[in-house]
Amino acid sequence: MCEIAEKRIVSSQEIEQLNKKYKSLSIVDRIKTLYDDFDQAEVMVTSSFAATSAFLLKLFSEVNADQIIYFIDTGYHFDETLSYKKQLTKTYHLNVRSLSALKHEHDFTTKDKTWTKNPDFCCSINKVKPLEVIKEKYTVWVSGLMEWQSDHRESLDVFEQRGEILKFYPLLDVSKEERDNFIKKHNLPFHPLVSKGYHSIGCKHCTVPGKDRSGRWNNNPKTECGLHL
Repeated sequence: MCEIAEKRIVSSQEIEQLNKKYKSLSIVDRIKTLYDDFDQAEVMVTSSFAATSAFLLKLFSEVNADQIIYFIDTGYHFDETLSYKKQLTKTYHLNVRSLSALKHEHDFTTKDKTWTKNPDFCCSINKVKPLEVIKEKYTVWVSGLMEWQSDHRESLDVFEQRGEILKFYPLLDVSKEERDNFIKKHNLPFHPLVSKGYHSIGCKHCTVPGKDRSGRWNNNPKTECGLHL
C-alpha cells in the first residue's frame, strides 16, 4: 500500500511551467509524466463512473494500475451507475475506494428531500464534504473534465490551483470527436444509460436525459456539483 506523502504546495511559477510542459504531450504521456513530477502518494484520482468514465480509467489502468480511484457514493446513484462501476473495476483491475457522507447528514437530505429545495446544499453534504476529508492529504487531484463540456470547464488549464490542491485535467483539450473515436477504437463500454439518452449522469433525483450536461439539475441554473469549482 502506498503511504501518504507529505502534502506540498506548488507555486504559481511551477504551475506555469507544468502547463507549458504538459500542453504539447499526448494524453498517455501526460499521465506517465505525472508520476515523474509527483509521487503516487501525492496523487488523488476521482471518478464518477458516469457516461464515458472508461476513457480516463482505461488510461490510468495501463499507466499505473496501483493508483487509488476514489468514487463518491452519494447514496443516490442509479443502479446502472453502480453496475457500471463494478464492470469497469473488474475489466480494468482498478483499485477503487468509495467515499460517503456521514450517515446522519445523508439521512437528513433523504428525509428533507434537500435536492428539491437546495441542490447545492445536497451536493455539499453528499459529494463535496466526503472528499474534503481526504483531499487535504494530497498534492494533486486528477479529474477527467473536458473543456467542451461547459463554459466553466472551457476556461481551465491542464493544471489549475484550486484552494490548497493542484487540479490536473489530462483530458482537458480532448474534443468530443477524439473522445468518441478513442472509445470506438478501444471498444470501451459506455454507461448503460447513455443508450437511453443520458449523456451526463449524476444522482438519480437530479438527472434526466439530455445532450451533454443539459440533463443535469434540469430547469436549474446549476451546472456543477461544486467539486470542481
